[in-house]
Amino acid sequence: MLGAGLHFLSWTAHSLACEEEDERNLNYNPPALKSLREIQEMDKDDESLVKYKQTLLGTGPVTADLCGPNVCVTRLTLLCDEAPEPVTMDLAGDLSALKEKSFALQEGAKYRLKINFKVKREIVAGLRYHHVTYRKGIRVDKVSYMVGSYGPRPEEHEFVSPSDEAPKGMMSRGHYQIKSHFIDDDKNIFLAWEWNLDIKKDWNE
Repeated sequence: MLGAGLHFLSWTAHSLACEEEDERNLNYNPPALKSLREIQEMDKDDESLVKYKQTLLGTGPVTADLCGPNVCVTRLTLLCDEAPEPVTMDLAGDLSALKEKSFALQEGAKYRLKINFKVKREIVAGLRYHHVTYRKGIRVDKVSYMVGSYGPRPEEHEFVSPSDEAPKGMMSRGHYQIKSHFIDDDKNIFLAWEWNLDIKKDWNE
């Protein structure tokens, strides 16, 4: 759900198996983890690398926040110009409360996902957002977005996904459970949560 065209009605066991096999065959080895101080001291004579590090860390001193995980995800928002009100979930509070409520999206509506997060202490490489969608206990879709690499700063970072469109038709309407998580190259899970979405015929339904 929420991505890859949302063609959940056409998923088959074969396509899911191929997807899982592709993931296992990704021969990608993330770079060795280095501290912020080590990164700042490296390659001082390489002007291009210095400029790249400045895009991640800025030009001023970085004050580390030692509390909690290095990456803190604060909000996820469904950006939709047609929505009568903002569709935002607070991820900094009680995550169990999200399982007790449902967010609504009108069939055929165009939307994007916006994720707000903070990086506190060290540069984080290869941030990704994943979610898996279930309907009546059956997995119907899986989405993955590469968010990127970010350095620590007091302000929040923001990621906005490509535009997508909610499915249309009577068979697509109904209630869905979504399991989301935010991870990095080293498979560190910074946040995992569950939420609900209702695809409706009309916003006011």
